[in-house]
Amino acid sequence: MSMNIHESAEDYLEAIYMLGLKKGYARSIDVANSLGFSKPSVSVAMKHLEENGYIYRDEDRFLHLTDKGQAIASRIYERHETLAAFLMALGVCEETAYKDACKIEHDISDESFRCLQAYAHNNLDDLREEQAQ
Repeated sequence: MSMNIHESAEDYLEAIYMLGLKKGYARSIDVANSLGFSKPSVSVAMKHLEENGYIYRDEDRFLHLTDKGQAIASRIYERHETLAAFLMALGVCEETAYKDACKIEHDISDESFRCLQAYAHNNLDDLREEQAQ
């Protein structure tokens, strides 16, 4: 299920997804603030995502993911959370783990991620116990 969109587009979709989870809504200004990008650059990106069928805006200008956008955003979010948890279980501090997970999530192959996910699922409790000692 490889979807070819740019890493920045994945970050935008993930930001909309995460804002939806956290606040229940997302606006362009929220995306700009959450990613630290300028409002004009976010507006251009939202226009492209909308034109390509990843998002739509309602009458109040709130951003919503289409099914296509949701599929990508939830996949990236799952990768981000899994990778960050794995890195933290290895002893990486939370801030660094999330920053590094953001870099890794875009480039890791589906096969490597599935194997890492399976390993983490089976071993995270053991890793956390080792770190606690």
